Amino acid sequence: MVHVLSGRVLLHPLDPERSRVFYGEHLGLAVHREFGTGPERGTVYFLGGGFLELSGRAEEPPSPSVRLWLQVADVKAAHDELASRGVEILRPPVKEPWGLVEMWIADPDGTRIVLVEVPADHPLRYRPGI
Repeated sequence: MVHVLSGRVLLHPLDPERSRVFYGEHLGLAVHREFGTGPERGTVYFLGGGFLELSGRAEEPPSPSVRLWLQVADVKAAHDELASRGVEILRPPVKEPWGLVEMWIADPDGTRIVLVEVPADHPLRYRPGI
């Protein structure tokens, strides 16, 4: 069995500095560590139980199949905060048929990001007998 100690999502942005502004200033993610120098330097952000690393530079936009799923405590508050920072909201918070409250944004390269609130009564929080 593989014993995973931690994990991270690795993105190679088209414009690293633009992406650092988005993730660090607009989303407000805290920096875990930085490495290298200059515009190509890497930045690793905390993502709750994992990490997001921006490093290198891509020659073309990411595949539309790449998406980030970020759980937040309050999607409405996240919506208001991000909108006030000028982040384009692709879809405002909606309670989905499966019970989660989701809203969608995208990073500067078009990577879709879903912000998810798990309501207190949702089975993801508690399942009797398990």
